[in-house]
Amino acid sequence: MPVELVPNVYWVGAIDWTVRDFHGYSTDMGSTYNAFLLVDDKITLIDTVKKELVPEMLARIAEIVPPEKIDYIISNHVEMDHSGGLGQTIARVKPAKLFCSPRGKDGLSRHFKEDWPFVVVKTGDEVSLGRFNLAFLETPMLHWPDSMMTYLKEEQLLFSSDAFGAHLACSERFDDQLPRFPVDYHHHLKKYYANILMPMGSLITQLVDKIKQLGLTCKMIAPDHGLIFRHPDYVLKLYQQWAAGEVAAKGLVIYDTMWHSTEMLAEAFTEGLMDAGVEAQRHHLRCTHVSDIITEVLDAGLLLIGSPTLNNNMFPTVGGFLTYLKGLKPTKKAAAAFGSYGWSGQAVSLINQELNAMKLNLAHEGLRVKYIPDASELAAARALGAELAEKHLKKQ
Repeated sequence: MPVELVPNVYWVGAIDWTVRDFHGYSTDMGSTYNAFLLVDDKITLIDTVKKELVPEMLARIAEIVPPEKIDYIISNHVEMDHSGGLGQTIARVKPAKLFCSPRGKDGLSRHFKEDWPFVVVKTGDEVSLGRFNLAFLETPMLHWPDSMMTYLKEEQLLFSSDAFGAHLACSERFDDQLPRFPVDYHHHLKKYYANILMPMGSLITQLVDKIKQLGLTCKMIAPDHGLIFRHPDYVLKLYQQWAAGEVAAKGLVIYDTMWHSTEMLAEAFTEGLMDAGVEAQRHHLRCTHVSDIITEVLDAGLLLIGSPTLNNNMFPTVGGFLTYLKGLKPTKKAAAAFGSYGWSGQAVSLINQELNAMKLNLAHEGLRVKYIPDASELAAARALGAELAEKHLKKQ
């Protein structure tokens, strides 16, 4: 059933209970695709849903008004989880106007190749629905070039597209309906930000400043994924903190291993971090999903990356992780490499190349051990872990 956010504004989206992978991001608790119906002189739908879930969205709309009575559709974002259902919806609704950003029109035209009634809007443009007045805010690269937000002035309600979202399928629609909010929701928000928005930190800072400049005070924020915020100051504060790249006294040991020699070093490094009294986590790349590791990378101050040498290269899972990490452009982190080898031993130097390419602070030239580490080599790894934690984390 639809859910009323404020009088005459409804959530009419879809709940995706079974999705478990979103572009390689693990969604162990599903997701939602949020769409919103504004009932006014001009009935308006903000965003649609994934193509397969259009019948669910239209059924919710039909509980309020016949879908054919919708006058306007607003497309805040071209990506297919929000616009995939646009073709079916427009065929049913036949709206008089389809509002989108300039790049939104380019993207939708390229994808659907339809002559729809586009109305291109830019930051500061407004449209009156009758009692309601909407203002538009372009947010390029948050997280696609076409992205924009829509602001309902009378209710101080920001429809924020993919910003401030999270992947979570649940029966609740509002943040304060979770039994232990904000504890229960913090991880979902953090994972979403870390895996999708981490590279856009400076743009998020600019967005928050722009919202203030435009005087867009927010009593409610309605993103396109996850819960609707009746307490938006909480998520705004988190985004400002994450966008600033703030890190904690936390070190991660991230590795893969062939015959446990690199794993022995990983265990020793972890013990060293714990000796220094900082938070320590150890992640085997074939045991923990990469998107969950990235969630912890977001606020970690030290990354220790371990790999055996295989075919004169680093282990494939380590290379894949570093490729994923590089695209997210982490900042304000120290890092070092370690690994075991049999005869060539290039993995550590190759990891260092990747760490330098990411402009991370290379904290050590790296620790290499031939064959199985002995007691003295494990002791050296443990001591190095403690030393790096003392140098790079204890000041946090």
